[in-house]
Amino acid sequence: MSVDAAQTGQLLTLLTIAFALGLDAFSLGIGIGLKGIRKLDILKLGAVVAAFHMLMPLLGLAAGQAVSGLLGSVATKAGGLLLLLLGGHMVYSSLRREHTVQFDHRSPLGMLLLALGVSIDSFSVGVSLGMFAADLVMTVLLFGFFGGAMSITGLLLGRKVGIGLGEYGETCGGAILFAFGVMFLL
Repeated sequence: MSVDAAQTGQLLTLLTIAFALGLDAFSLGIGIGLKGIRKLDILKLGAVVAAFHMLMPLLGLAAGQAVSGLLGSVATKAGGLLLLLLGGHMVYSSLRREHTVQFDHRSPLGMLLLALGVSIDSFSVGVSLGMFAADLVMTVLLFGFFGGAMSITGLLLGRKVGIGLGEYGETCGGAILFAFGVMFLL
């Protein structure tokens, strides 16, 4: 495989994973937006989610690279299993409708908890990608961009749209991560 093909493949993989992770922020954004939110709060929350979507995979990548050196060839299977479990959990929790926000999303603590909640998946994916030696800067920027943009989009859409869309975004994102997990295990 040529270097250009490998780089293109890595970019497409990272774009897909960033989009899948952003769907979690999107779905939660719709839920919060349905309750009503000011545009200034949308921008603040979107920025905090973007920052956490960059920080969490960065921490995860560092942990994954450390684990990769220790595990060697087992790292690919472990990363695939992690994505499989993460995606499965996202689908399961979305179907059981376990996403409820019971705090004030406008407060600093509320924003941090919300951003951490939708970004914790990015840490796990970062661990997996660290095992595959993914491009650090590209990964962090893509995750941050998609996390922030999709949370803002979800919040804005939630302001305008009726009930029932939120859980589908998380289900779709979980299914994509699950599929990548299966691919890495095969």
